[in-house]
Amino acid sequence: MAKNMQPIAKRCHALGISPAAMGYAKKTTTRNPGSQMRKKKSEYAMQLAEKQKVKFVYGIMERQFHAYYEKASRMSGKTGENLLILVERRLDNVVYRLGFAATRREARQLVNHAHFTVNGQKVNIPSYLVKPGDVIEVRQRSRSSVKFSKLTGEDAPMVTLPQWLEREKNSLKGTVTKMPVREDIDLPVEEHLIVELYSK
Repeated sequence: MAKNMQPIAKRCHALGISPAAMGYAKKTTTRNPGSQMRKKKSEYAMQLAEKQKVKFVYGIMERQFHAYYEKASRMSGKTGENLLILVERRLDNVVYRLGFAATRREARQLVNHAHFTVNGQKVNIPSYLVKPGDVIEVRQRSRSSVKFSKLTGEDAPMVTLPQWLEREKNSLKGTVTKMPVREDIDLPVEEHLIVELYSK
């Protein structure tokens, strides 16, 4: 499977997003400190940058991202918002949002290694789309690992959950209470530019 191996901080700087959006709160870069002096971007460059931003944050390759766009365009409502909601519903993103992983990249790896169940069934597909009522849990056989044992108890890290998710206190279980809406997605992106790009 293809991977983007470019350093996180460098990529965030190029796309104009905070590394915190990726779960990397302390990463910084001093490369090209005079970037504000760059020439004004063309319309196409701005549209492409917005698409690359979403692909990078959620860890999605072009072919799959285009498939999400096609699906979003067939749904009722605004295509751009539908697109963001689809990628937000990915299982790897939900695992990250629930605080079971520090970054989406780590969440994707944990899902690939079959550490989670959805409604009691093992799921190892990061792109699996959750729906309201779904219950995501760390598998019983994985709970004793150092990684997951640190997520419960008094020293467990604090997690701010979006309104469409719930997680039982001191547990390794979360529930999708409703469908996410655009306001739940904190990524600074102008999704209408992505729609314009694909509409050409």
